[in-house]
Amino acid sequence: MLNYILFLIHFEITASQSSIITGLQTKPPLAKFGLVDITHSVTDFHDTDDEFIWEKSGLFEGDIVIYNPERNVLLDRSFRWSNATIPFYIEDKHFKDTEIETILSAIREFHTKTCLRLVPYKENDENWITITGNENGCWSSVGMKGEGGQQLNVFAPNCVRKGIIIHEILHAAGFYHQHSATDRDEYVEILWENIDNKHASNFNKYNESVVTDYGVGYDYDSILHYSSKAFSKNGNETIIAKRNVSRLGQREGFTEKDILKLNHMYKDSCHDLEPEDENVQEFNIIEWFKSLF
Repeated sequence: MLNYILFLIHFEITASQSSIITGLQTKPPLAKFGLVDITHSVTDFHDTDDEFIWEKSGLFEGDIVIYNPERNVLLDRSFRWSNATIPFYIEDKHFKDTEIETILSAIREFHTKTCLRLVPYKENDENWITITGNENGCWSSVGMKGEGGQQLNVFAPNCVRKGIIIHEILHAAGFYHQHSATDRDEYVEILWENIDNKHASNFNKYNESVVTDYGVGYDYDSILHYSSKAFSKNGNETIIAKRNVSRLGQREGFTEKDILKLNHMYKDSCHDLEPEDENVQEFNIIEWFKSLF
């Protein structure tokens, strides 16, 4: 009983602590589209320091929340964010200050490298993403749901990495994984015999009515590409390149092709790029966040 009381005291003290962005945000209603109906899908998630940890979230293709798998996200403009702008809210009680800074740094990458903008949620926003860290896994739905808030989860600490956050935001912007491209068989071979049977559907392709690369082409190094041993049942490769490349996928940041595809998707309402900072060490990400309001 004493331990339980001490736990409650610790919880109340922890919950009352302010974060570096406390008081800056307007809290939105609960996200309508989250993990409500799919909790069972992430019960096998194990938090590791693997850079491809998102593959282990137990959802569709590893990290995608699906509500209507028939929708044509990339080609249907109704699933794109209006004015190339995604309102967002960070559930700051789920994260340490350093983790919030990592999330904001990932968001800033979109501002300096792409024409997509993420801006703090305001009360009159009809659609937004709520960035949480209290559920297992790293995951997002694909595209704008169009009926209020949608959840994007990065379980701390190991999902809270700049590259993984960029990966999940790209899903929210409207992108599936690179390996599911219509023409993928020209570039990679899927080794079905090495794939865990229960995850085999994660390697299905989409037809041209669902996805497009906007003429940019296949990208082995894309931040949205599976790793070479994704969903392996025996530790062997499940995807191999048909061309001489050094790796499949990475979680370091955008590739040139990632940027080209995103900018092409939102070209009708592109924003100008923000300048990069010459002295990164002196750059204050919180002051930048404040400037967005």
